[in-house]
Amino acid sequence: MPIYEYICEKCGSHLEVLQKVSDAPLKRCSKCRGKLEKIFSRTSFQLKGGGWYMTDYSGKSASKTAGADKPAKSETSSKKVESATSND
Repeated sequence: MPIYEYICEKCGSHLEVLQKVSDAPLKRCSKCRGKLEKIFSRTSFQLKGGGWYMTDYSGKSASKTAGADKPAKSETSSKKVESATSND
C-alpha cells in the first residue's frame, strides 16, 4: 500500500497516511478540522546501472540451460575454418 502525504491548509500540519489506492482521499485535518490537500512527494526508488536482465538474477541452473542451445565456440570456429579452406 502506498503512503500518501497531506498538508492542512488551516494549521499547516503534515500527515503521512498509509492507504489503499482504492481508498477515498482524506478531506479534513484530525487536529483542527481544516481542509487537507494531497501533496506529491519524492520517491526513494531509483533504477541505476547498465540494465535489468533476467540473467542478472538467475541461478547457475539457468546459465547451464542457456548454453545448451548453442554449440561451443571452438566447434563453430573450426567449422568456419574448414568451409573457408575448402572453397579455395
